[in-house]
Amino acid sequence: MSEQDISSIAHLMRRAGFGAPLEELEARAARGYDATVDELLDPESQPPMERDIMMRYKTDWLSQAGLEGQQEEWTFRMINSKRPLQEKIALFWHCVLVTGHAKCEYPKQQSMELDMFRTTGMNSFHDLLKGLSKDPAMVFYLDNCMSHAGAINENWGRELLELFSLGVGMDGEFNYSEDDVKAAARAFTGWTVTNSIPRYPYGKYEAKFMYDPRDHDNDDKTFLGETGNFNGEDIVDIIVKQPATARFVARHLYNFFVADDVQVPAWKDTPPQDIEAIKRLEEEYFRSNYNITAMLRVLFKSDWFKNATFSKVKSPAETVIGTLKLVGDYKFPRPGLDMMTMNIRFMGQDLLNPPTVEGWHTGREWIDSGTLVERINFTADQVGNTNHTGVKDIINRLSKVGPVLTAEQLVDGCLENLGAYRLADETRNQLVALANDEGELRSDDDNFSTRVATMLQSIVATTEYLFA
Repeated sequence: MSEQDISSIAHLMRRAGFGAPLEELEARAARGYDATVDELLDPESQPPMERDIMMRYKTDWLSQAGLEGQQEEWTFRMINSKRPLQEKIALFWHCVLVTGHAKCEYPKQQSMELDMFRTTGMNSFHDLLKGLSKDPAMVFYLDNCMSHAGAINENWGRELLELFSLGVGMDGEFNYSEDDVKAAARAFTGWTVTNSIPRYPYGKYEAKFMYDPRDHDNDDKTFLGETGNFNGEDIVDIIVKQPATARFVARHLYNFFVADDVQVPAWKDTPPQDIEAIKRLEEEYFRSNYNITAMLRVLFKSDWFKNATFSKVKSPAETVIGTLKLVGDYKFPRPGLDMMTMNIRFMGQDLLNPPTVEGWHTGREWIDSGTLVERINFTADQVGNTNHTGVKDIINRLSKVGPVLTAEQLVDGCLENLGAYRLADETRNQLVALANDEGELRSDDDNFSTRVATMLQSIVATTEYLFA
């Protein structure tokens, strides 16, 4: 296999998962790029997470009664799942179809929502929107349980259109009107939640979706140009047929998996950076009957995806999970995992608790003077720890290059083992000069491990390492 084969697989695994160590990249490259894409898109072909193993080490995960325990469990899943795209798609939808712990009737509802994203998030967008409309976490988060016939609450109807399906506008035009918001809100009256213990409505017991026909507005409604006695299902049926919805889904997939776009509020008046790629995804949206897996297959096998290397700033979750996968730590849920999860928060992404219903602003907005220091400190600490299994593996591989490593071999070997990373010529030359200043590097030197770890730390502190 060629270096290009490994580089292509490394790019795919950073985007469709959270990266992978070199040994896995080589194995996947041997199977081939297309075969790897097909495997990732078929998560059921791989074994699920063994929940009993997780619970043996972290019994507090069983109740899922608090934010931190749920965050830890998800962190562990993202590190260790044999279905990396399933966890990545859950993260994708969590960033788009937003609920937050700060307004949650019962914390376990968010874990239930993540399970829905795992099982439905790669299927039909139509099914996903219907599931979301009945999701207890969402019904409570956007106040649809407080929307009644004759006294509607517009929160769910508005965000469904603005942030979850159509978007505010496209090509400078608005995609819906205020009347459409009101019609959607009326159609979803009666869609509420009921608690399993009615006399303890705010207790930590699982709430379930309930449709109350007595509280539904049965008058005719006009929505996006269609008129009828619509219920919530009818609204979703109409939404998914809209060209604006195809554009919305396509642009979000491109922004998350291909290259950073402008922030979502600017989409109405800012065209996509690659209009041909977006058009191709829109076509597949309709051709496949709104199927997300079909759209992802087109995306991952396209030239515009393959050529978009290092064009996305890694999110905090991608930074932490990718680093922990690389160094081989937390293959079992031992103590300390809570602090790994906290590092995601410190970098600006409090999983399951986004700042607003809009989610997080992405791309370069992930980086400021504080979060940059958190990223560099975390990644440097991890790759500089020569007790980590993954770091030991890197050291052992480089020790087999030969009795003496040139500065170029040290730098390029570390880049390869970090996932076929590529540096600007100026950055690479500076690292080569740094290695030369340290003198000859022999594989049998006592300080060989330290020299390799120091170079790894220098690489993860570069601007280029912020990107995936």
